[in-house]
Amino acid sequence: MSEIKVLIIDDSALVRKLLTEVLSSDPHIRVIGTAPDPIIAVRKIQMLKPDVITLDIEMPKMDGLTFLGKLMKTHPMPVLMFSSLTQQGAEATMKALSLGAIDFITKPKIKLSQTIEELRSELTTKVKAAATAKLKKAIAPILDVPPKYGIDEVLTARKTIPALEGEKVLVIGASTGGTVAIEQILNKLPKDAPPTLIVQHMPPLFTRSFANRVNGLTEMEVLEATDKDELRKGVALIAPGGQHMIINKGPKGYYVTVKDGPPVNRHKPSVDVLFRSAANTLGKNAIGVILTGMGDDGARGLKEMKATGAFTIAQDEDTCVVFGMPKVAIEMGGVDRVLPLGSIARFIMNMVKPE
Repeated sequence: MSEIKVLIIDDSALVRKLLTEVLSSDPHIRVIGTAPDPIIAVRKIQMLKPDVITLDIEMPKMDGLTFLGKLMKTHPMPVLMFSSLTQQGAEATMKALSLGAIDFITKPKIKLSQTIEELRSELTTKVKAAATAKLKKAIAPILDVPPKYGIDEVLTARKTIPALEGEKVLVIGASTGGTVAIEQILNKLPKDAPPTLIVQHMPPLFTRSFANRVNGLTEMEVLEATDKDELRKGVALIAPGGQHMIINKGPKGYYVTVKDGPPVNRHKPSVDVLFRSAANTLGKNAIGVILTGMGDDGARGLKEMKATGAFTIAQDEDTCVVFGMPKVAIEMGGVDRVLPLGSIARFIMNMVKPE
């Protein structure tokens, strides 16, 4: 792997020092400079030509969103946002992703002795993913990370799946680049689209802001899921950050259970958990879609869905920000059809329209 040059833009000297120390621990990453505000950052971008920049949303002289918008118009490049873990920070982060930021990390509490280890895996992995995003579309290298739990830790696969007749249910999983991809699918679906369940890798608060944002852009009703929500035509439920979402069937029809549990594939919510529950409960009544994202969360669950009769779709490499999760799903044999992002919604509606 070639060296990745990073420029850190943050008004806090302590944060700049922390991020420099964390990133410099990886031999493939070099921090080539820092800037306390966007005005200085512009000069350093022109002079140092970084591969990736990390950008704080809240800064003096020019806020991060304004700077990001200008940067993407004049000098588009991979940007990783830093956001506060607040409702306001979540809403600003959704805007940043829509403006072209690759991904985000929530701001750490500055306690140097323990924060470095907490940050190292996530930050270095996301910087490497950002460096390859859109241009090379490669999977970020796997680093030494905490234990990786499988789907069995949360939900056991059924040996036999009930052959139910009924309405199709759409289940979608995504990670890096997924907010924009999900938005583009949902805003092409009509108000009578199949019940839709979504896992997008995000922390608490951010999923609610994401749901609120997309709800204003689509004919469907888009909500952050709550426990016992029923599946309804024209409604998309987004798994809340920090909890898994599982499909169940009761006397009145399908509903979701929102529950805690260990992170699966280091994610909570996990795409694999949602997809396995679709395989267990929906069988051939499900349509599974795996979108852009680094890593492999969702690949095993999608293969289980296909084995139980569901139709499965993967986003193609050309339209992925990071061709990680779809690539692994395809390689595992869990995908029926590979489609560009712009064709997925139309393909789904053609599948479910009455004959």
